[in-house]
Amino acid sequence: MKTVVVSGASGYIGQSLVRALEPNGVDVRTIGRGGTSDATWSDEQGVADVLSGADLLINLAGRSVSCRYNKRNADEIFSSRVETTALLGRALARTPQPPSLWANASTGTIYRDARDRPMDEKNGELGKGFSVAVARAWEHELFSAPTPVRKVALRMSIVLGAGGGAINPFVNLARTGFGGRMGDGRQKFSWIHISDVVRSIIHIYEHPEISGPVNIASPCPVTNDEMMRQVRAALGRRYGVPTPGWMLEFGARIIRTEAELVTKSRWVSPGVLADSGFQYQFPTLESALEQIAQETPRGLLPVTLG
Repeated sequence: MKTVVVSGASGYIGQSLVRALEPNGVDVRTIGRGGTSDATWSDEQGVADVLSGADLLINLAGRSVSCRYNKRNADEIFSSRVETTALLGRALARTPQPPSLWANASTGTIYRDARDRPMDEKNGELGKGFSVAVARAWEHELFSAPTPVRKVALRMSIVLGAGGGAINPFVNLARTGFGGRMGDGRQKFSWIHISDVVRSIIHIYEHPEISGPVNIASPCPVTNDEMMRQVRAALGRRYGVPTPGWMLEFGARIIRTEAELVTKSRWVSPGVLADSGFQYQFPTLESALEQIAQETPRGLLPVTLG
């Protein structure tokens, strides 16, 4: 792998990818909205030129879902995923030397609320609602694109890592004494450490037999109750006040987000990664949180409000 194109490189996952690839001699090209990108979304031919000769395309573009799902935000969430994916498909179709793999972000939220069994790529049942509709349209745009390159939809679970990702709100809750279970606490929490996100994408590139949807998740999901207990333990907090469902709904309105982000039971099983022999650096939540706690500063952490 000599050349990789990353769209959405300014986000937490994108920045982590660039930091991992560049020191290993990989030429990283970017597609984005700003002038520092090698190509911008407003220039389709420029996107095609950047893609030509690359080995791998990783598309992570998309507006944050941590917001209220009013019409304006919902439209932006939808268009920032579907329209950019459609543009990449058109650009790849006109690229004389397209990359061998197009890895496109998706989400484990595409599956139904699951408390009875895990959802893998073969037997997982898709859910209903706005988030699922976005995910389905996102993947449809990827797999229907008129280009013969190998395509993988990265159905990501909750990404955890120091300095960003989804961990900061949980750390703040634990440090302010509210780090107890959320709702009934029995909803499943599927997660993955940022280092394993990067490593799984490289693994998929190196295994050409992999295509289609791939669940990007740890093999060891936990309940919300257990997750918060482990967060408290990693931060040296013994107790945490539980947050009942009504308070989650109220608090979500205050910080302009949706309670679904913590109340939906996400039980995502990484069947494809397991079958292809992927080895996790952080397979358990305890190991991931131990590493994150070592690199997390004291005090309350910044959280982007929707």
